[in-house]
Amino acid sequence: MDSLFILAPILVPFIGGVSLLLLKFREDRTREIYSEIIVILTSVCVWLALAYGSRDPVHVYSFTDGFSINFRVDGPAMLFAGMISILWPFAMLYAFEYMKDAEHKRSFFGFYVMTYSVTIGVALAADLVTMYVFFEMLTLVTLPLVSHYQNHESAFAGRMYVAYCIGGASLGFVAVVMGTLNGGGVFEYGGSLGNVFAPSLMRIMFLFGFFGFGTKAAVFPLFHWLPQASVAPTPVTALLHAVAVVNSGVYAVIRLAWYAYGPDLMRGSTEQVICTYAAVFTLVFGAVMALRERHFKRRLAYSTVSNLSYMLFGILLMTPEGLLGGLTHMLFHSIIKMVLFLCAGAFMHVTGRAYIYEINGIGRKMPVTFTLYTLSALSLTGIPLFCGFISKWKLLTAGISSGQTVGIVGMAGLIVSAFLCAMYTLNVSIRAFFPMRGSDRSGSGGMKEAGVLMLIPICVFSVVNILFGVYSAPVISFLERIAQGVI
Repeated sequence: MDSLFILAPILVPFIGGVSLLLLKFREDRTREIYSEIIVILTSVCVWLALAYGSRDPVHVYSFTDGFSINFRVDGPAMLFAGMISILWPFAMLYAFEYMKDAEHKRSFFGFYVMTYSVTIGVALAADLVTMYVFFEMLTLVTLPLVSHYQNHESAFAGRMYVAYCIGGASLGFVAVVMGTLNGGGVFEYGGSLGNVFAPSLMRIMFLFGFFGFGTKAAVFPLFHWLPQASVAPTPVTALLHAVAVVNSGVYAVIRLAWYAYGPDLMRGSTEQVICTYAAVFTLVFGAVMALRERHFKRRLAYSTVSNLSYMLFGILLMTPEGLLGGLTHMLFHSIIKMVLFLCAGAFMHVTGRAYIYEINGIGRKMPVTFTLYTLSALSLTGIPLFCGFISKWKLLTAGISSGQTVGIVGMAGLIVSAFLCAMYTLNVSIRAFFPMRGSDRSGSGGMKEAGVLMLIPICVFSVVNILFGVYSAPVISFLERIAQGVI
């Protein structure tokens, strides 16, 4: 029974995605209904797994001695899998309208559903080997989505995506092998390494693992693939490259730092300092690049580069307070960035435009979209009464309380990044509602709000953004229990 509960959310979307690739639907509506049913059924299976799945590793398959596929449900798995299970059905609704006139719908929806399966596999992995297997599969199954349009630009983005992610995973494999051979394969809060004969060598292996798995989290200098991947359809960039794929990188670092190698091994080491400063540099660098970028989705992509390193900074402080800040920002940033990407996609879908200067005055034609965009921009900046303020506050206080120099430097970086964030996000809102004289571009074309299927997810996640901003106590309590190793 434990195997059934924990395998169902992996098998259902995988089989459903393969069937979408094989079946020929006479009408798009039939395909859409089938896809949504599969995704909702998967989310139900996820919730059942989180409620009733085994807290001990469930063995599924062995490659050879010491290398096997195992799953379990623990605190981080509850957070990551639960978060995905809520976001995916709404993102699928958005995709129906966004892809209405697109080509290659069969492959798009097939791989889009299959990606749900692989991401859940990453979330429920019970050890380094299992996580690594699904981590690699995630790159392969999302490649057709990144290069969906099959033109020169998307083909280049796909090649860059594969080169960076598979290359990064190769570095991560070194840390996986060394961790597994030293008894740290199975995830346990605080680390599971056995009698390490050469601690300094293991810390170097952690450095490989951080930059390897951190490639998907777009840590500097391995970030270039993420802005390029914004050529993919917006449902892909919103869900996969603002939530599932990039958060898989952050999630892998959490597992490596807190559940395999452990903070006791890494805290105070040169390798910890190197990794943490890399995260601090990336969070400022990403914000600067976002401010310079003129393409709407690429600006948000650079913002994601910055905010992923907010999470990494908290995780790498190697304190429960830092881990809490990282987990909180992982959840809240996903909600915020979903809205921002979906709003950008709605603008691009309705107008056929893609650049910031082309937004001038469009708020008058799309008031709902850009009002909700503005609320999420305020949240991402860290304004009180929105959930982004809470996660950034947790990170700031964690940096101060860590007693580490890098914590203070990181706190300064967070403040600078937040200031830049206000500039590159709210600049869009100002252009939309208050264009300069002679620059209003809202009069050309039959512009209007996007359809209801695109607006529903935007509205839902905007409400959640505000709800968690004014009442986040139950969520924070849950995350605190994870950060302290209680669940």
